[in-house]
Amino acid sequence: MDRTREMKPVEGVMWMLASGLSFVGVTGLVRWLGTDLPAAQGAFLRFAFGVMFLLPTLGPVLRGGFAPGAMRLFALRGAVHTVAVICWFYAMARLPVAEVTAIGYLNPVLVTVGAAVFLGEKLAMRRILAVCVAILGALVILRPGMREVTDGHLAQVAAAFGFAGSYLVAKRLSGMASAGAVVAMMSLMVTLGLAPFALAVWVPVTPVQLVALAGVAAFATSGHYCMTRAFAVAPLTVTQPVTFLQLLWATLLGYVVFHETVDIWVLAGGGVIIAAISYITWREAMLNRRSVTPSVLATKS
Repeated sequence: MDRTREMKPVEGVMWMLASGLSFVGVTGLVRWLGTDLPAAQGAFLRFAFGVMFLLPTLGPVLRGGFAPGAMRLFALRGAVHTVAVICWFYAMARLPVAEVTAIGYLNPVLVTVGAAVFLGEKLAMRRILAVCVAILGALVILRPGMREVTDGHLAQVAAAFGFAGSYLVAKRLSGMASAGAVVAMMSLMVTLGLAPFALAVWVPVTPVQLVALAGVAAFATSGHYCMTRAFAVAPLTVTQPVTFLQLLWATLLGYVVFHETVDIWVLAGGGVIIAAISYITWREAMLNRRSVTPSVLATKS
């Protein structure tokens, strides 16, 4: 870890705060759009706007070519991320904002397990226990048997698995292409992957909906940019805990804007998952190893 990053923890925290607020903007706009647009169509339009924002970088990326085998991985990541995004849009239109956010914290936990299963990374007993604690937190949120687990809940759990899979493929790609190329190609591949699903369920789109979806793409781009800046100036152990303030922002957004009830069980379960992820992050820093657990927001759309 370089000295520059250690000297700018406050700047890193501020960038991560901006990132979290940007992603809350994404969540709020998608929640506001509701079920008027099919999930696949809304997701397609969001990523289409994202590709427009990335056009200046896509040309040089495509002209530069890729290492052998990279295109297969880009296609695989695009397919997995496509399914995850459809599930996330579906869940976001049907569940309270805080509930979607809390379940989404499973992403880095699933990445930890996936890295051990598919990438051969070590999964020590402490990490196994932390994963079990996080799963317990998810059960607290869902409370199967105590209330109805809806298709929205199942969709968000599926989205968590999908985003984790997408991150693991991206990790393989990180040694084959630049970070900018990986991001640009994901946006392009997901847009292409969503197109047939969107066309199959297409309904007329109003100008207001288009503006809202352009806003979703803008907030998402801002969120990823701010997160990248945070990682550049501060260590992960400083920036990671800040991402969990998103649960607070999401709860306030749902309560104030959408008049959603504050569910103490959702907050408690989210807190349990947060504690497990924080422990994993701290443990990795203590062992001075390369962290395999990404920021929660890094796995999102």
